[in-house]
Amino acid sequence: MTPPIIRKRSALRDLATRWKRSGETVGVVPTMGALHQGHLSLVRAAKKECDRVIVTVFVNPKQFNSPEDYENYPRTEEEDARKLTPFEVDAVYAPDGAEIYPDGFATTVSVSGLTDALCGVHRPGHFDGVATVVTKLFTQSMADRAYFGEKDYQQLQVVTRLSADLDLGTAVVPCPTIREEDGLAMSSRNLLLSDRARTWAPELNRAMEEMADGLLRGGDFETLKTEAISRIDRAGFTEVEYLELRSADTLELLQTADRPARLLAAAWLAGVRLIDNIAVG
Repeated sequence: MTPPIIRKRSALRDLATRWKRSGETVGVVPTMGALHQGHLSLVRAAKKECDRVIVTVFVNPKQFNSPEDYENYPRTEEEDARKLTPFEVDAVYAPDGAEIYPDGFATTVSVSGLTDALCGVHRPGHFDGVATVVTKLFTQSMADRAYFGEKDYQQLQVVTRLSADLDLGTAVVPCPTIREEDGLAMSSRNLLLSDRARTWAPELNRAMEEMADGLLRGGDFETLKTEAISRIDRAGFTEVEYLELRSADTLELLQTADRPARLLAAAWLAGVRLIDNIAVG
């Protein structure tokens, strides 16, 4: 049975209140739609741990730097609902923009420190948009747990800090990155790649894996980075925004993998911005 689609925050709050009064745990999986196996792995984890599961589908305008990027973002609500049917989720929350940001909306939530590098530099205001909408989705759904993929690693750290700092009462649960057979991290943006660009895209992950192996063998970071970027360029990517080694918990910039670390990258391919990260050490 296709899950019920809820448009109004008042209806979502009524449902969640009833569940909570019955002593049931509520899990939420925040998405912007165009669901793929990565999203569905989050739903699977939520179903395993929670009595009730809400999947949110909202393309958040406040986290886009470009109006064109916002307009072009894939929107596949009917197909998304079909994909969720086997999981028997309890509700799909798919509000419109006015329901999330009504007339007169004037509040922005910011998380400092964690947002000062990586995507925070290249997409100014992006994480303010993420933090603001996540705060609203957590409070509207009254969720006990929220499920986020490690593919968006910086976002994961930001929302974890956000929920802790604001005492939102929602535990953020990290889930592993899901990849295609050729190593490409699953992303809704992959739908925007041409067939030709799609064959080049896995080179980003392959270059990162090669670089991570070199770091673990004690190789020089800058040399390995130059070699990785050269490989990415040869694969047809037009720009590497960043390729950095960061502490896994604080995102502090590193040169050696002398503690749990993440190698993180963002690069442009055929007009599509792809991001990826892998654990090092």
